[in-house]
Order: sequence, then structure tokens, then C-alpha cells
Amino acid sequence: MRDLVGAPGTRGNAAQVMRRSRVEEGLPYPLGATWDGLGVNFALFSANATKVELCIFDREGKRELERIELPEYTDEVWHGYLPDARPGTVYGYRVHGPYDPAAGHRFNPHKLLIDPYAKALVGPLKWSDVLFGYRLGSARGDLVMDRRDSAAAMPKCRVVDPAFTWGRDRHPATPWSRTIVYETHLRGYTMRHPAVPPHLRGTFAGMMQREVVDYIRSLGVTAVELLPCHAFVDDRNLVEKNLRNYWGYNTIGFFAPDPRYLAGPVISEFKEMVATFHDAGIEVILDVVYNHTAEGNELGPTLSMKGIDNASYYRLMPDDPRYYINDTGTGNTLNLSHPRVLQMVTDSLRYWVQEMHVDGFRFDLATILGREPYGFDEGGGFLDSCRQDPILSRAKLIAEPWDIGPGGYQVGGFPPGWAEWNDRYRDTVRAFWKGDEGKLPDLAARLTASGDFFNKRGRKPWASVNFVTAHDGFTLHDLVSYNDKHNEANGESNRDGHSHNLSWNHGVEGPTDDPDIKALRERQKRNLLATLLFSQGTPMILAGDEFGKSQQGNNNAYCQDNEVSWVDWEGISDEGEELLDFTRRVIAIRQAHPLLRRGRFLTAEVNEDLGVKDVTWLTPAGTEMEPEQWQDTHARCLGMLMDGRAQVSGIKRPAADKTLLLVVNSYHDVVPFTLPEVVGGKGWLCLLDTARPELDEAERLEVGTVFDVPGRSLQLFELTPRAARQRPGQGRTSQGA
Repeated sequence: MRDLVGAPGTRGNAAQVMRRSRVEEGLPYPLGATWDGLGVNFALFSANATKVELCIFDREGKRELERIELPEYTDEVWHGYLPDARPGTVYGYRVHGPYDPAAGHRFNPHKLLIDPYAKALVGPLKWSDVLFGYRLGSARGDLVMDRRDSAAAMPKCRVVDPAFTWGRDRHPATPWSRTIVYETHLRGYTMRHPAVPPHLRGTFAGMMQREVVDYIRSLGVTAVELLPCHAFVDDRNLVEKNLRNYWGYNTIGFFAPDPRYLAGPVISEFKEMVATFHDAGIEVILDVVYNHTAEGNELGPTLSMKGIDNASYYRLMPDDPRYYINDTGTGNTLNLSHPRVLQMVTDSLRYWVQEMHVDGFRFDLATILGREPYGFDEGGGFLDSCRQDPILSRAKLIAEPWDIGPGGYQVGGFPPGWAEWNDRYRDTVRAFWKGDEGKLPDLAARLTASGDFFNKRGRKPWASVNFVTAHDGFTLHDLVSYNDKHNEANGESNRDGHSHNLSWNHGVEGPTDDPDIKALRERQKRNLLATLLFSQGTPMILAGDEFGKSQQGNNNAYCQDNEVSWVDWEGISDEGEELLDFTRRVIAIRQAHPLLRRGRFLTAEVNEDLGVKDVTWLTPAGTEMEPEQWQDTHARCLGMLMDGRAQVSGIKRPAADKTLLLVVNSYHDVVPFTLPEVVGGKGWLCLLDTARPELDEAERLEVGTVFDVPGRSLQLFELTPRAARQRPGQGRTSQGA
């Protein structure tokens, strides 16, 4: 068997292979296929199976060479050891047991199954009726087993050698307070990049090209967040419409990188990409999908867990386990209340941190991961597992805190140690700059890291991941260019995608040559970006927003693996270049001023020694906002005075002792704003003005100056202190003294 599974050019028929094979008991751990330097241990969890067959294929995964019954069953784990197997061995499973959908069991040994712990996959999924465990078209629906062999249509698993020389690679370990997340899709980011060789575009190797990494570093962001890289499936209905599941939220393998993103045959390509980003001081965060799989509901295909132990891996309807609980909206929901399923997810996370060196995760529909049968519980099994785990507790953990299940909206509801996407921030900031009335109170809360949601249990401002745009929805350019979604290319008659966009086209739907509209759109982009970067919390920028990438009004481009979604690097306009320069400047200002990224919430607490507050809200008259003024729904201009001297911990932080004034005006016309007098202050430096992006040197103004804030603009000022009065004996002494 050594020659058959360890090298190309296999010979012999299945009978010959079986006579040469050796199989030993092996161990029930670790789960998956593990190369130990002498052979490969295979271990698969299934509580309800009656027999498990390991199927060995040729290196291309096209011909099944042998079936080996795993000889041992320990603690609900089937296992065996092949001393002659080597890295490169291609395999799959056939699992025997009852085919009884009414009882939740869907075993079908005619269907080849992917190992849930597979570290690499070989070959594509080829959609065919043979992938379904039941007889399609039967009058009894999914209750009748289909006995056709699915192996020819299935991807296969490959045993990997995890050895890799990391050299001096280290996690950048960027503090949360300095973290700026850059969300991108590695395929769309590189498919049209002129510095990426054509054969590397759309791959990990393309993403780690020096020009790509240098550009990302030049922005000043500290982490790239990659849309799903785990092995995933293109939905059948999309393939039939010549579309693809571009975003990749349809996972089938939690340990394997998607083969489409590999330029070569080995997974070390992913590790090289991570090492390259780390060398540039940039963290790598993966968007991961542990809430469901690509197997769908009772009418979906049998690809892996459905055929291994459906009743254990998935949440089924308690009163009718033929059907699936669908809290994800995708057909099924993984059952993280089961200890082995919980183990699989946490093993996967640790694998990506320890073996692949990633720095953190963004969890799709994370509320599901914290939901037990009785409802969401921030002390549930998965969340507790992450909190106590010595590896995962040190990684950056970001929740998308909602799903469509009961109690699904949980912004602010995750435990300490977690950050969360904050859609309240997105909606408030969009509505404010669109000019909606009555937004000042909510805006103040969002600018201060949404303490109304997150300031509890010792959580810090960084727990609020602020964003204005993300992969799901309009890009920044489209947000200011379209009133309505334009998703016709998705083939669903524009019914898909969210209609509550809080967008504004500023007078014309889509592209225009009107110079006034174009100028206002560019200013609004600057307003939105500056608001994002000057807010307390963790900012997340959508890749391409920094130079005005458009998706032609498509706000749900999940299936557009084409020019709609790909970044057009050579088509960046002059306005785009100016916006890029502005973005770099705003990021640099944020990183240079700790007061814009405080480690504690701003609460308007007074420092009694100095008589200053950490934050004071100002009217355009330069006076502190009164309760009745907060209720003025017509007010659209607000000042946010942040005083670094008001820190109350007693710990000296000289770098944070500056005083900053942020002024926002979403009114369409000029608003006179009196620059306030502040204890110890002499004047104000205007560091940034979105109405004057060309301002490249701070403008000096005296306290009390009435500054005409242009309509729909933002300014950031820094206080210049009065010269300290010298005490007797200070200063230069006379010669000879």
C-alpha cells in the first residue's frame, strides 16, 4: 500500500490492494487523519453508526482503490491505523447505519462522505442527483433511500504533513485599542491586480504578493479580515444560473482551506501568506461559518455530517426529527450543544491559530453559537469554551451578534473578551449624514463606543466593532450614489438583499456628470470615513471604500464572482486617488491620538482636581448641551469635546493628555460654531476638515472664534495649551550663577 497511496502512478486492482493492506486498531484521538511519521491514524466520531468504511482513492481522487473497515469503536469514535499510509493519501468515508429520516437518521453507505476533520480536499463538487441520500422525485419524498454511488461527484480528503518552517514568525499581537480592521475577499482583491501574475490571481499566493501587502500596510490598517476561506460549496441553484457562491458562506470543511484559493497542491501556501502579513505587522482574521453547513435541510445533499451522524451534528425538530431547526435561514443549524460537535468547532479554531497562525476570527451569525435548546446564553457551552481556552482566549474573537432564530438579536449580549459587529453604529451614522432628524442623542452614544450596549462587566470600548459598510450591503460609493438596491444580476428579480439601506443618491440615481452632485458625494464619503475613524471603538473598513469602489448598486453581491465584485485597480479615478490620500491621513490621525481610541468609555465623568470632563457635548454656541436641546429633532450640528486630562485612574498617560474637539454638521447649510474656551487652552488647531480635504497643515484659531462649519462637513480640532507660568528659580540662569 505504501506505493499506492504515497506516490503518483499507482498500480494494481482493488483486490490486490486489499491483500497488501495492513490495518491496526489505532487510537480514538486525535479525530481526523493524523500522520505521525510512521503511518496515519484515522478517527471519526459517530454515535449512531453500525460500521464505518475508510475508502482509499488514487492521488487524483478519481478511482476508488480500497475499502477498509475501521476495526475499533471507542467512546463513540471509530478508528484504525494504517502503517503504510503517507501524506498525500486520498480518502473518504462510507458510514453504515439506519436510514430512518423520521427518527433523524440518514445513514447511506452509497454516499461517499467528507471527513469533518479533513485538512485538505481534492477535486470539486460536481452537482448531480447522486449526491442526494434519498430518491429524488419519489412520492414519499426523502423517506426512500437512493442507492447510487456518489463518489465520482464528490471531493475527496487528503492526508497532510503539517510540517512547516515558520522561522521568526510571530503574531503581531496588536492591542485592540490600536486595531483597525480591513475586510476583504482575497479572490476579488487580487483578480484584477496588475502586480499579481495571472496564474496566482484569486489565491493565497496572489494575496501575499509584496505589492498587495505593501499597499495594505500603507493604509495604516492593522488587520486584514478575509471572507470565508474554509472549503465551501457553490449552491446548485447558483451553478445552474452560471453564478457562484462568491462570498463562501456555505462551508463543508472546517479545517481545510478551499482548494480554489490554492495556487498549488499544498496547504502551506496559506501559511506563507500569513507569515508574509505578519512580517508586515498585519494580523490575519478569518471570517468563519460554524452555524450551518452546505448540506441544507431534509431535501439537501448528503456530503458529510448528514451521513456520518445526522442526529448528533444537527439541531433537529424535537417533535419531528425528520426536519431541521433553521435558525440560520440556510436549511440547517449545527448542534453545538452536543459535546463532540462543540469539540469539532473548538478543535478547528485551535487548528487555525496554532497550525496556521491566524490571529482571530469573525463569527458569522454568532448568536447561534451561543444558543442552547432553551435560548441564547452568554454562559453557553461554546462561549464558555472560548473564554477558558488558553489558546482561543488570546485570539481576537468578533461576533456577528444576530440570526433569525428566537432572541436572535444580541448586540451587547456577548460575554467579556468578545468584540461585536455593531449595526446600531452603521445605521445611526448613515442616517445622520443622510440628514435624518432627531439623530443627535443616538449619534453621541455611537461616537462613544455605544456604552449603552457595551459598558458593563469590565468590557472595553474596543468591544464595539464600528462599521459603515461591509461586504453585505452597499459599498461606500454606492451608499452615496443610490437610493435603491439594483440586484438584477443576481437572477432573483431584485427581490434579494436588504431594502433598508439608509442611503442617498444626492439627486441622481447612479453615475452622473453633474459636478455639484459628484463633489457632494465625495464630501459625504469623507464624512463617513472620518466619523468611523474618529469614533471610540474598533473601526472596520471595507476594502475598496478608500478609493470609491462601486458594485453598480448591487447590495447583495454574494453570487457575483466577476467584475461587479472584483477590485478594479487600474480604474481608480482621480477622485478615488484623492479619497485614498484622505483615508491614509485620517487613519494616521487616529493612530497618533490615543484620545481617539481610549481604553475606557467616555462617560462625562468630572476630574475634580482640574474641573474638566472626559467628554462634553457642545451646541453650536460653544455651550454645553442641555436636556431640552437633545430633544430638538431639527438640530443637526454637534460638538464633542474630549479632554485627555480627565482620566480618572490616577495612572499618568502623557500622550493622552491632549484635548480634541470633533464637530459634525449634517445640515445642508453653514452653521456658525463658537470654538469653546477650555481650562488651560490658548487656541485651536484644525487638524482635518472634510470640506477642505486639501488642508495639509493645521489651521490655528483663537478660542472664542466663530467658525463657519460648512454644510455637511466634519472638523477635528486640537487644543493648544497656554504656556506654563514659570515658578521662581525656573528658566535660564545668568552666566556664572
